[in-house]
Amino acid sequence: MMHPPDTIPTKLVPATGAALLWVNNQRSTNYELTGVVDVDEGVNIAEPFEVGLILCDGEICMREQVRVTATGATYQFDFVEQAAPAIPPLLDPPQGVRKGWLDKQLQKHEFVVLLYYRGLW
Repeated sequence: MMHPPDTIPTKLVPATGAALLWVNNQRSTNYELTGVVDVDEGVNIAEPFEVGLILCDGEICMREQVRVTATGATYQFDFVEQAAPAIPPLLDPPQGVRKGWLDKQLQKHEFVVLLYYRGLW
């Protein structure tokens, strides 16, 4: 189940926010967190757990699977490789993100042509 940013369970917000900063630092990117997947709402955050971060930078959206380990008041993170994830690593932006991007592009150009190919736009 996907949770958009406003419905991420409260107890996961600090960990997912820290994971976003870690991914951006590791990948030298500037993604925004647009949702999470593959995390049980009843997860015990004191134990290591995995979460799928849905990240967008305005041009492309992707999914990063991350293992989160609480270490006192901070967290440690590791990337997790998946054999065949149900949600591909590169994906169409979550609902709402695409419209914002299109609105920005239409302010700059007379028209926009979208090409959708295997999960990329």
